[in-house]
Amino acid sequence: MTFRGFRGGGDYEAISSFLIGLYEPENRDGNWLQPVWEYAYTHPSFDEASVGKIGLWEDRGRIVGVAAYELRLGEAFLNAHRDYAHLKPEMLTYAEAHLSAPGDDGRPRLKVYVNDFDAAFEETVVARGYTPDSGSHRPMSQFVIPSPFALPAVPSGFRLKSLADDNDLRKMNRVLHRGFDHPGEPPEEGIEGRRKMQSGPNYRKDLAVIVEAPNGDFVSFCGMWFDPVNRFGYVEPVATDPDYRRRGLGRAAVLDGIRRCGELGATVAYVGTDKPFYLSFGFRKLFTANCWQKE
Repeated sequence: MTFRGFRGGGDYEAISSFLIGLYEPENRDGNWLQPVWEYAYTHPSFDEASVGKIGLWEDRGRIVGVAAYELRLGEAFLNAHRDYAHLKPEMLTYAEAHLSAPGDDGRPRLKVYVNDFDAAFEETVVARGYTPDSGSHRPMSQFVIPSPFALPAVPSGFRLKSLADDNDLRKMNRVLHRGFDHPGEPPEEGIEGRRKMQSGPNYRKDLAVIVEAPNGDFVSFCGMWFDPVNRFGYVEPVATDPDYRRRGLGRAAVLDGIRRCGELGATVAYVGTDKPFYLSFGFRKLFTANCWQKE
């Protein structure tokens, strides 16, 4: 057994392969799905300066555990091969020393995520003084893809299409800015961030669905990822312009993205939430990664 820090682009691919190999149906292994890692790594808010602090445990050169933050320090997600779950206390010790970040009072603080079915690791974090942070829990839900799967309907004058048809980054920047309830019009520099989000090796414009309004604006968006090895889709992110909500546009975008993954061979799709919006049209909650925090 050896330990080392993240070394660069080659390790990005190595972690991707590790996560793909861990996958069990219904995400029973409880580890990150590979698209979660890729979405984080290519996100404009990802802390690239601290990436060397991501920890990798290897057994004879094969990755068996990864301790990582999603976007920034102060949070820890411990991904481990089922046969190496005994490493988690050691991984937590590493995360406390290297992945924590100062809280409001300047003291080091760490949030760690523990799946609700992992009683052994929950006992470990409780024994170390962690307390629940219910506002940061991470549910995982699944949609079973039917066959055949009809194209969802949108109101008259609106149009479903993909970024492969029209990859207008300014329109993309606007729908994501407004869709996540940021005030005013989006800053021009945000366009580079949208370009970075499309830079991952598995990003597919033909799976990224937009709803175009009659005036040509993009008013709803669903990012969709496809794992061809494990045959699943992953939904991230979803946003609808507040001026166009409650018209079924976001639902149509998500369902069309899932339909496109189904045509490629996916049997299920996942989303990292249990919001009623998703449960209302066929998603079912599987489990929750509970957040525990400690200063």
